[in-house]
Amino acid sequence: MIAAAIGGKATTPTPGLVASTGSEFLSSLPKLGIVSVPNGASVIYLKSRGNLRIQAVEGSRKTVNVNENVDDFDNGHAGQNRSQLSTVGKSTNIKWQDCSVGKIDRERLLKQKGCVIWITGLSGSGKSTVACALSQFLHQRGKMCYILDGDNVRHGLNRDLGFKAEDRAENIRRIGEVAKLFADAGVICIASLISPYRRDRDACRALLPDGDFIEVFMDVPLEVCEARDSKGLYKLARAGKIKGFTGIDDPYEQPLNCEIVLEYKGGDGASPCVMAEKVVSYLEEKGYLEA
Repeated sequence: MIAAAIGGKATTPTPGLVASTGSEFLSSLPKLGIVSVPNGASVIYLKSRGNLRIQAVEGSRKTVNVNENVDDFDNGHAGQNRSQLSTVGKSTNIKWQDCSVGKIDRERLLKQKGCVIWITGLSGSGKSTVACALSQFLHQRGKMCYILDGDNVRHGLNRDLGFKAEDRAENIRRIGEVAKLFADAGVICIASLISPYRRDRDACRALLPDGDFIEVFMDVPLEVCEARDSKGLYKLARAGKIKGFTGIDDPYEQPLNCEIVLEYKGGDGASPCVMAEKVVSYLEEKGYLEA
């Protein structure tokens, strides 16, 4: 039987466990990762807080700590750490994992500040067009950004959702959480989707630090959007072939305190590029284009 060398001492071998060939082998291992023991009989999981998790040949799991105590795992968690576990929604026995590289470090690397630009408005109001123009302007300035388009996200992550009120709420919640991750990565995230309900947009705002959620309202009248009808959806809704269509038989709740309003002025009005430039000016003023 071979013992594992921990902190300069050899731990007492546990029956059925194969650990390592000695301190030389341990010193050659990465600080965090999964490695195979030379004889291929077991796996060592290296943890960042001084613990070795060793999987026995029989499949049982033990933790060998630097204090040489051996604790059984229950559902993959050491008993001594239970006080650090939490429950979030239906997820139980979870613990937030911190990292030494944080949002500020990533922002310094990218020379910008992560945020979420949430473009909301009726179908046909020009959300996607403005989002693409904004993305192009930022890209030309060497800024990292990404668009979360409502239709695009429904092709993958949210393809299991329909357009009932509860599905719309879940659609917005998921996109809000993804947008938060982009912002935490230091990326300027542009979310472009109808998001008709005020409470859902406000819930996404609450996910981010103050100022990092920038709500942009496409203030375009329904009759203008319906006249455009680039996707033919208004025609289908008027014919009763689409139920619960925003602006026809489902409400759109305008923002009450949004950061930016892009208003339709009739005729030619402001072009998408002019509207996008207004958003860029806001980002400059608030310091999001530097770190």
